Amino acid sequence: MTIDAETRARRWRLILGSANNDANCQLSDAEAGMDRVLEALYDSDRKGGLGSSSPNVARWLGDIREYFPSSVVRVLQADALDRLKLQQMLLEPEMLSAVEPDINLVATLLSLRSVIPDRTKETARIVVRKVVEELTRKLESPTRQAITGALNRSLRNRRPRHQEIDWDRTIRANLRHYQPQYQTIVPETRIGFGRRRSSLKDLILCVDQSGSMAASVVYAGVFGAVLASIPAVSTKMVVFDTAVVDLTENLKEPVDLLFGIQLGGGTDIHQALSYCQGLITRPADTIIVLITDLFEGGDRDKLLKRAAAISASGAKMVTLLALSDQGSPSFDHAIAASFSAMGIPSFACTPDAFPDLMAAAMRGEDLEGYRGFQERLSETRSFH
Repeated sequence: MTIDAETRARRWRLILGSANNDANCQLSDAEAGMDRVLEALYDSDRKGGLGSSSPNVARWLGDIREYFPSSVVRVLQADALDRLKLQQMLLEPEMLSAVEPDINLVATLLSLRSVIPDRTKETARIVVRKVVEELTRKLESPTRQAITGALNRSLRNRRPRHQEIDWDRTIRANLRHYQPQYQTIVPETRIGFGRRRSSLKDLILCVDQSGSMAASVVYAGVFGAVLASIPAVSTKMVVFDTAVVDLTENLKEPVDLLFGIQLGGGTDIHQALSYCQGLITRPADTIIVLITDLFEGGDRDKLLKRAAAISASGAKMVTLLALSDQGSPSFDHAIAASFSAMGIPSFACTPDAFPDLMAAAMRGEDLEGYRGFQERLSETRSFH
């Protein structure tokens, strides 16, 4: 295949970097993206780059998967491990086990899991498990209290089958109907135990697994596992980039769930919502929590039509632009505004606020004006 002079010049420009742009050639948008991620790694000594402790490492690891094939990604990841001084940490189980685990470390480990040496993989899982267990201890109790509190009123069964009757409460409720001649009570009102095997709400967590959403993915995995343990809620978890993966079966083991997530790559929100719409069987009792920054790499018009169809079906949908403590997220303002016009609120949420948010959604409250969660779009500051 013959390569024309202009294409050859652009390739040399990508290889040599902006400091050697003698040809002054114009890069396409995709090539400019490639140039940014290459410059962050290979020009880091001169321009600062990613930095060994930068929180952008996880995002960068996702970006390279968007611009390069897997064979090249493996080379870039290996170079990043060396140049960002992470190589020793990931090669030595002793050092990794001595590091203070946190969300950013977990996100980085998940992004790099394909290049972690076999002898270190178990240590990496231990680190991830430690963070997951710590988050679960912190978040499980408030989540259970908020969700069960919101649903308790629905658990009372006023039309119980014989085996479901709560006889103690039924007798007390019908004492005024005592018949002395028969020495019995006529149970005009029957009270039954809640049918706990039947979920009261169907919850679908639809999570963007692009690199910029790394912390949100970790929190979503933990919350998904906690919610899946509540019998009154039927929880499903779907993650997506340009493909959709249903991880519902892994919700019982959040560490396995997180290691099943592949951070980075492109974004096709429309395809993900299409899959989630197929999971809806009871629209009035279904809540879809879409966790994404709304930067759609697929068809924007189809995305808006799909979201409108889900909303019109009676299902409740809410978009979390971020589920993290990292501040105001960068997001697509135009799509967020279109969602808002459909009655689909879009805002960031901290992990501590998430349980109350879900409780409000299950009570059927209007989340568009829910005080404490809604960040007005005009006041939101973007960050990169």
